[in-house]
Amino acid sequence: MADIILYDYWRSSASYRVRIALNLMGLVYKASFINLLTGQHKTLEYLKKQPQGIVPAIDVDGQTITQSLAIIEYFSQTRPDKSLLPNDALGIARVRSISYAIAIEIHPICNLSVVDHIEEITGGGIEVKTAWMQCFIRKGLVDVETYLSDGMSGKFCHSDTPGMADCCLIPQLYNAARWGANYDDLANICRIEQACNELPAFQKAHPEANKPD
Repeated sequence: MADIILYDYWRSSASYRVRIALNLMGLVYKASFINLLTGQHKTLEYLKKQPQGIVPAIDVDGQTITQSLAIIEYFSQTRPDKSLLPNDALGIARVRSISYAIAIEIHPICNLSVVDHIEEITGGGIEVKTAWMQCFIRKGLVDVETYLSDGMSGKFCHSDTPGMADCCLIPQLYNAARWGANYDDLANICRIEQACNELPAFQKAHPEANKPD
């Protein structure tokens, strides 16, 4: 039995990040599916584990850790031979900047709970929701492209090794495609996406590969 239990939802961007990271690190884990559609994330049992009632959470080393980037950094610090962060301070800062630009700037305002509220208070329908998603996903990806154009990217977001920033980028591109937010003109992003999609670690983490029966 795996010593690592990931509380997961197949379409969650944050969970998707952690699945990629665990696969890249070669860590065996057991996925415990938390059904967001039925409200399982709001049950008392799950709230004891994740007080915010969101995914992911992870059980490891006798502890429960929440928040996707905190989880990835925990493994990078406790399994340094598998780290998804660079070895130098400047590199770490750059990877965090790219990761945060996605996970902190794009993701929160494009969370479905936020967009559902926008739809409710505006009285709009799917057109309003789609326009919101396309606007803010596109804007955020343009900003990320600027980071990736500083000459420090290689085959992946930072150098020629996939890391934490790539774990954040690919799930956001999945959401971009889902909502029709175009990024075909963002050359660095498209190049990195292609490189990531060739790796089994990313393929195994894809939502369609983790969708429950």
